[in-house]
Amino acid sequence: MSIRPVKSISGTQATMEGAGVHLHRVFGFGDTDLSDPFLLMDDFRNDNPEHYAAGFPWHPHRGIETITYVLAGSVDHADSLGNAGSLGAGSVQWMTAGKGILHQEMPKGDAQGRMHGFQLWANLPRSLKMTAPRYQDIAGVDVPEVTDDDGTTARIIVGSFWGKSGPVDGIAADPQYLDISIPPNTRKVIPVDTYRSAFAYIFEGSASFKDASEPVGVLVEKEVAGQEVHLRDYSGNRTLVMFDTGDEIVVNSGESGVRFLLISGRPLKEPVAWHGPIVMNTQAEIQQALQDLNTGNFVS
Repeated sequence: MSIRPVKSISGTQATMEGAGVHLHRVFGFGDTDLSDPFLLMDDFRNDNPEHYAAGFPWHPHRGIETITYVLAGSVDHADSLGNAGSLGAGSVQWMTAGKGILHQEMPKGDAQGRMHGFQLWANLPRSLKMTAPRYQDIAGVDVPEVTDDDGTTARIIVGSFWGKSGPVDGIAADPQYLDISIPPNTRKVIPVDTYRSAFAYIFEGSASFKDASEPVGVLVEKEVAGQEVHLRDYSGNRTLVMFDTGDEIVVNSGESGVRFLLISGRPLKEPVAWHGPIVMNTQAEIQQALQDLNTGNFVS
């Protein structure tokens, strides 16, 4: 067994998308080598309805899959194929955009005005870029959860883990998507397929992710008794941890425990051409997509 060392650690970037939704970008619109097959991830956590109520009006997608995981509030959605519905707390939507779809997503807060969720974009391989669009809507009660002897729990959205399998299937990147909670001051070893790219995103509490010899974490600077102290151990809220190769990770939770997403997938190792929510392999394909959009041929 080999522990995956930490390859990089970063925070999020506050930004706005859609019609003025305030969110935090975990990664996206940059070098995809570390995250391949994943392209982008957003944390849309907010307690102020004025910062998210305008939502994400009608917009196109082609060549990717979008994964929406809602923790608080709800997201109403509709698309150009006539599908419509609402994602409640704990639910998941995995949308394969394929050759093209227009859709909208309109977030709503809970009784306290809270809205919290994540959206992840997964790339499609060249052979499936123009496949037919597909939805998988999963209610929160249908997402399996397993608890280990030490109190660690995992919600299994995609893939298999500790003897249970998630409800989403048939995904090109063969991903694993877990929502893991570890009690305070607990050391946990978690298996990860050697051939997958993997990252963790902390959104509650804190933890350190250590390789075999040295703790690695966010560099924090503060002054204690007039002296600058460098802490290189614990990573906290809104921290992205990208892992190098290996077949397991080690997590040491902090005093308040930790909750994080652990996501992995098989790299496609294909060229990436971007134009917002349209992701193809070449610029010529991007130009064709834009032409299709302008001439009304984007969706069939």
